[in-house]
Amino acid sequence: MGVTTDVRDLIKGIYERGDVSGIVKFIKDTSERIKRLVKIMNFCGTHEWTISHYGIRSLMPRNIDLIAGPGCPVCVTPGCYVRELAKLSFEGYHILTYGDAFKLPSGRVSDDRLKSLASAKSYGGKVSIVYSFLDAVKLARKHPSENFIFFAVGFETTMPSTAELLKSNSVPKNLMILSTYRLTPPIMDYLLSSGRARLDGVIAPGHVSAVIGAGAWEFVPRKYGVATVVAGFEPADVILAIAAILKCLEEGKALLINEYVRVVKYGGNPRAKKLINEVYDVVDAYWRGIGIVESSGAVLKDKYSDHDASKQLGIKEEVGTDELPGCRCGDVVLGIAKPTDCPLFMKVCKPDTPYGPCMVSSEGTCRIWYENLPVVLNDSIPTS
Repeated sequence: MGVTTDVRDLIKGIYERGDVSGIVKFIKDTSERIKRLVKIMNFCGTHEWTISHYGIRSLMPRNIDLIAGPGCPVCVTPGCYVRELAKLSFEGYHILTYGDAFKLPSGRVSDDRLKSLASAKSYGGKVSIVYSFLDAVKLARKHPSENFIFFAVGFETTMPSTAELLKSNSVPKNLMILSTYRLTPPIMDYLLSSGRARLDGVIAPGHVSAVIGAGAWEFVPRKYGVATVVAGFEPADVILAIAAILKCLEEGKALLINEYVRVVKYGGNPRAKKLINEVYDVVDAYWRGIGIVESSGAVLKDKYSDHDASKQLGIKEEVGTDELPGCRCGDVVLGIAKPTDCPLFMKVCKPDTPYGPCMVSSEGTCRIWYENLPVVLNDSIPTS
């Protein structure tokens, strides 16, 4: 067990030539020697976009199965929060949300106004899209007589930006935060420990790892014997990560490899990690379509309770009230099903009219497959 800081140490001479076709040939040759089916999960939604958009699956041998994983924070955000915020938008609160959460369905509700924040806005609710928490702060300062709530959705990548302004006492009194942040290593631990998906390799998220560090994923090879590569988002990054995982399998090694050395350090970003630890408490949390995952949520510490919408307004997390009949988003998030396995995909569930949460965000697997469908369909016919 160990850490290889540069993937080129593992696959000698291939990447130095800058020859992607050479890496693909390496993958095909190695897969022929391995022979059995190899399942590799990419964690990040951006990795899935790269794989789907550039047709990387079509370059893979028949025994290499590239699986999309839980890399979309919007997809797993509990619908109860959407429903409560939609109600509050009619009760004197101005809701601020990222664009990819704007159409997130709340679940089974009879009131059309509460089906999403987009629905609430169409019926006259106070809802606005912002591009960052800083934008939310600026808007609240500009309108001191209004009460604002920021819908904080995301993984570790977006948590420091909220924490920074809270820590520096820069958040105005008329702005509260509804924290639905989720932590990524616990969901991977849950996935592997539950046995719901058998994996031979994991492509770990590059953006998240820039914050928490490549070392945060060391438990995957150590505890589960699954080779793990932290990768960047260019097609060559992803292909190289696949090659490294196959090399590990051929040699019988379970390694943690940092392919994304140009951005990610083993220990991550110390300042960002310190901010996260100082501002948030880790709690058990509900992942939509999946269930409660231990130590996977982040809520504001009591020190910041004045800005905590959950504490100030009594908003509680509700489990299972957002389940939608026929929707297989939970299985898609866990890599148990592909979007095309869902009977609603491309029928009642489309980007303009999303039925399930996986069709909403640009990082959602169903949305990615829909928008890259010609390439995805071609990828469904593996090369030999």
